[in-house]
Order: sequence, then C-alpha cells, then structure tokens
Amino acid sequence: MGFHRRLAPSGSDRGASVAVSFLAVAAAALGAVPAAASPYDDTRAKVDRFYEQAEKATEAYNEADERADELRGEVRTARDRIARQQQRINSMRESLGSLAGAQYRSGGIDPSLALLFSDDPDDYLDEASRLDRITAHQAGELKELQEAMRELDQEREEAAGKLRELEKSRKAVAAHKKTVERKLATARRLLNSLPDAERDAYDRASRSGRDGFPGFGGATPVSGRGAAAVAAARSALGKPYVWGANGPSGFDCSGLMQWSYAQAGVSLPRTSQAQRFAGRQVPLSEARPGDLVVYRGDASHVGMYMGNGQVIHAPYPGAPVRYDPVGMMPVSSVTRV
Repeated sequence: MGFHRRLAPSGSDRGASVAVSFLAVAAAALGAVPAAASPYDDTRAKVDRFYEQAEKATEAYNEADERADELRGEVRTARDRIARQQQRINSMRESLGSLAGAQYRSGGIDPSLALLFSDDPDDYLDEASRLDRITAHQAGELKELQEAMRELDQEREEAAGKLRELEKSRKAVAAHKKTVERKLATARRLLNSLPDAERDAYDRASRSGRDGFPGFGGATPVSGRGAAAVAAARSALGKPYVWGANGPSGFDCSGLMQWSYAQAGVSLPRTSQAQRFAGRQVPLSEARPGDLVVYRGDASHVGMYMGNGQVIHAPYPGAPVRYDPVGMMPVSSVTRV
C-alpha cells in the first residue's frame, strides 16, 4: 500500500528531514511548471498525508487481526484440552463410584469392621491385606481425581482469559477498521476534488523515482522460492488495492507479499513491519528479484523487487497492483527471504 509519496533523500542525507512539496515532485517527474504555479498543491499534500496515515492504520489493523486469529486458535486448543480432561475426570469418577457402590451394596458397613465377623483367622488376614491394597489404590485414584479437577479449573480459567483477550483484540480490529475507513474516505474526497489533470499528475508523481540511485544487483532471483514469489506477484498485476486483504482477488501492500510467498511455500508474517525481519537484510545495491523492499522509517509500506530498478506493489486505493520505480519512496531496508 503506497500512500506516502514524498521522494526519498539521497543516501548521504537519508537521516535529514527535507520538506518537499508534492507539486515539486510532480514537476521534477514531468518537467512541468514550478510548484508555486499550481493552486492544488495543498490539497494534494493533504491527500498524500491521509493516505500515509491510513497505511499505518492498515498495518495496525493487520497486526490486530493476525493476533485475533492466533487467539482463536489458542482458544480452540484450550477447549479441546478441557474436553479431554473432562472425559478423563468422568472416567475416574466412574471408577471410584463403582467401588463406592460395591461398599454400599455390602450394606454400607466399613470393610474393616466387616472383617471382624470373619470366622477364619487366615481369611481375616487375607481380606485385611486385600483391603489395604484396595484402600491404597482408592486413595491414589482420589488424589489423581482431585489433581485432575484442579488442572481442569486452571485450564478453564486460562481459556476464559484467552476469550477476554480475544474480545479486546476484536474491538481493536474494529477500531482500526474505522480509522482506516475514515482516513481513506477523506483522502478520496480530497483527490476527487482535484481536476482530472491534477489527479493524473498525482498518480504520475507517485510513480516517479529519484535521481542518483545506486546500481543494482543481478536481474535473476537468488533462489527457486524467490522465482516462484516473483511469478506470483506478476500474476497479481492489475488486481485492485483492498485494504486489509491478502488475496487472491485484492491486496494491500503486505498482503501481496504474504500471498506471493505463500505460492512459493513460504509463510511470511502479515505486516510490513514484521516482514522486514522475515529474512536476511541486504544492501539496496545488491537487491535481486524476490527481495522485499521496505519503505519509510516505520516500515509501513513494502514491495517486491523485480529487477531493473522496479518493484511490484499494491500502492493505494484506486491504484491496482503495478510496477513502480524502487525509489518512489524512502527505502528503509531490503530483506532477502
């Protein structure tokens, strides 16, 4: 998802904060009139800012949604454990109940007292020894039952905690969703308020790279899975940007990367921030097709390097999955999966 469209600073002054108006970017890309000549610069800068804010909110939404999925799995596992433990407790109760029932059927007399009525001393000793074994076994089963019940109570308490955490996560997802929708709606209204020529200029400016970019590595992927991911990303060209989506009919920026690598049999994290650390980081000058190019200091956007100074990415609402120059935004890191 490529909302923020300021040009990146050069390698030597990357840490500096340079204010560049959006129209100046367009003018540099198109050889157009000076920035001051356009009355729409402020509107386009606001569009740019809202798209960037929405992108950050989208990645937060993705993270919350991923956590909710993890919690759902943990709750299901806890419920399975509880069911198995309950079944075990029921069996133990039945076993102990059978012994108690036998005692009840014998008249409810304490077995130790019943032995006093035995006429044969040898029978008495044999019965006493058997009773000791039964009593010891019964005590052991009772202790095991009590421990199992404590474990069951603990697991139920943990499951209840997971459910409470899941509910909080769901609320966080809903809150992030509203934030994204609000910012995207504002950005679209502002963009639609521009004349057609200005909207076209906005799009062209967002696709411009910066000058003085370093040379790049080879034009072939470094691994078979990289090649498979590249092929998958190419197959997604033209698919719509859909925030919070990870394919196959629509994508946001990190969703496209996750889906593309899934087609190669590789599981990537859901967010661009986590994808940044999903492999080995390499210099931009050594980028190869299949590498993940992460943008901005907060890693809020990601694309896939395709060779020849180009990436494939899901830019922003209204812009389909497409090729763009790798230098369209400040590059923060390159990750080789």
